[in-house]
Amino acid sequence: MKRPFAPNSEAGYVALRTLHKLELLTTCFTASELARLLRDWRFWARLEQLPPNGAWRRWVFMGGRGAGKTRAGAEWVSAEARYGRFGRIALIGPTFHDVREVMVDGQSGIRALPDARPSYEATRRRLIWPNGAQAHCLSAEDPESLRGPQFDAAWCDELCFWAYPEETLNTLDHALRLGRRPRTLVTTTPRPIAALKRVLAAADTVVTRSTTWDNAHNVAEDFIAALNERWRGGIRHRQELLGELIEDAEGALWKRADLEALRQRPEGELDRVVVAIDPPVTIGSRADACGIVAAGARGEGRARVAYVLADASLQGAPPDVWARRAVELAESVGAQWIVAEANNGGEMVRSVLKAAAPDAIVRLVRASEGKRARAEPIAALYAQGRVRHAAAFADLEDEMCSFGAAGFTKSPDRLDALVWALTDLFHGAAPPRLRII
Repeated sequence: MKRPFAPNSEAGYVALRTLHKLELLTTCFTASELARLLRDWRFWARLEQLPPNGAWRRWVFMGGRGAGKTRAGAEWVSAEARYGRFGRIALIGPTFHDVREVMVDGQSGIRALPDARPSYEATRRRLIWPNGAQAHCLSAEDPESLRGPQFDAAWCDELCFWAYPEETLNTLDHALRLGRRPRTLVTTTPRPIAALKRVLAAADTVVTRSTTWDNAHNVAEDFIAALNERWRGGIRHRQELLGELIEDAEGALWKRADLEALRQRPEGELDRVVVAIDPPVTIGSRADACGIVAAGARGEGRARVAYVLADASLQGAPPDVWARRAVELAESVGAQWIVAEANNGGEMVRSVLKAAAPDAIVRLVRASEGKRARAEPIAALYAQGRVRHAAAFADLEDEMCSFGAAGFTKSPDRLDALVWALTDLFHGAAPPRLRII
């Protein structure tokens, strides 16, 4: 059979995509050519995973969970480094752990690709390719780490889940000062945060999109089925699986722009810190989450301001696991006590917490009003600017900005824990002298 196109020509890739049967491929190519083809990302990638044509400055690849965003980012970085188009690349993720375990060494990460693998220098947190190209690992938890270094390209993974997205992106913009045209790839499941919307609005940004189902053959069927059942018909379904950018839901008690305006890390010591728990009734993948939120406050009367410090909520964990998680969080933030809702479980809640930390001070609270009635006074405190978020808490803020809207039916477990923590900080009794240590 005569070969209709050259094996490595750009024009041939479109035609190659129509040849799904292996016997057709084997009649067109020699064994060595077929081996190269099977390793060629341009053949196997979906079109939205490939770099767009044109003189773009930022490429945003938005997709649902498991949509192939990490593989697209890793392949782009690897190709740009191997072919010498960029020599100093910034790899930025929500945490340094995410950069190392997902972007670099993950199953779809840079060092898992079949082509020339870079070496990793742990002490300098960088990848080095045989041609001298480098990629430096950086965390969005520390925007200041981007001051000083300079780059000609960057891969920003899961931007919408960064603790300080605006500050990190602004600092990165000043660091991208090498080469003729520095470029940035942003791979993320979308959320309507200001940083993402600013990037999308730029004239030199191009966008590709993908759903979880587009990459279904590369992920477990149970994974997609479980998420589909969990979020079917709701905002999270459109955001987390379809990769859509969902704006504020009408009727919700909070708006995203308002929460972003209240993003502020506390300076100095807080005079009162608590961890609050909203325990689940059941365990397992279909159970409600155990809401675990830490918050602290300072000041008196109407000058009192609270800071949400952490969201350590767990999905489907048994009591001993979420109790241990709550105690560990209390120790890390220096909490004076733990507040736990006792409507479900009663004294059992106190018992499992005491088993995890016998010296912990545990306060049990019981709900006498509905969730919305308890949440509305807390929403009023946010409107007065008396509650700040020390970082971006993506899952918690998603829940806050959906609660109260039409169609919201899930249990607001993280929000419940937040409400209990802030209620205690603003209306609870005076703090004990002992801290959980």
